[in-house]
Amino acid sequence: MADRPDIGVTGPDDKYPLSWWATRMAVSMAGGNAVRLTPNTYREHQKERFRGIIIGGGSDIDPSLYGGEDNGLSKIDKARDDFEIEMIEHALDTHLPIMGICRGAQLINVVLGGNLHPDIRPIRNRTSNRRTPFPMKTAICTDIGKIHASIKTERWRINSLHHQAVDELGKGLRIVARDLDDFVQAIESDVHPYLIGVQWHPEYLQYISKQRRLFRRLVEEAMGSRAEVLYT
Repeated sequence: MADRPDIGVTGPDDKYPLSWWATRMAVSMAGGNAVRLTPNTYREHQKERFRGIIIGGGSDIDPSLYGGEDNGLSKIDKARDDFEIEMIEHALDTHLPIMGICRGAQLINVVLGGNLHPDIRPIRNRTSNRRTPFPMKTAICTDIGKIHASIKTERWRINSLHHQAVDELGKGLRIVARDLDDFVQAIESDVHPYLIGVQWHPEYLQYISKQRRLFRRLVEEAMGSRAEVLYT
């Protein structure tokens, strides 16, 4: 289908990237063409071909990027941090639609000047620290916006595969959902035409219609985008 917009999907250089295959299916079902971008392959593609960007989940972000300290809890992938920051800045500069998933939402927040809780596990009170791809936790809408327009409900079930979370917000962002422990679950931009970040992994919840709608909205925004390339 000629009109399917190319959506760049970032991730690690893993041999068996389950998240990539899940995201590729979600984007395809939404009407887009997902293109895998990793530290070793992203330079093979011209940024200008993409009409939308998904910054995927994965390993922890280098704490030095937001003034934190390395606690050794997770392997740091500096090459991935660097190239994803480049892709986020490109999307910001050219007004491309962008969605951050888990680590991706956190990195968008860091790029915009925010910081993170390095490890939320010791400060959870009402919910479990169990990591699961199944929708065992609850997100609560705290502000009406783009994500609410897709989810179309005040509360919804989410999965959880993280131990870091957004703390102080980056410039131009606002919180639009939290969980039962009051940790940030979704952010949006008040400045960028379409920028959202979700702390959960909707690519693993495609059997739930409201989760599929997040990808459909991104593809719709990409199909309507007419971003001007600012690079010469």
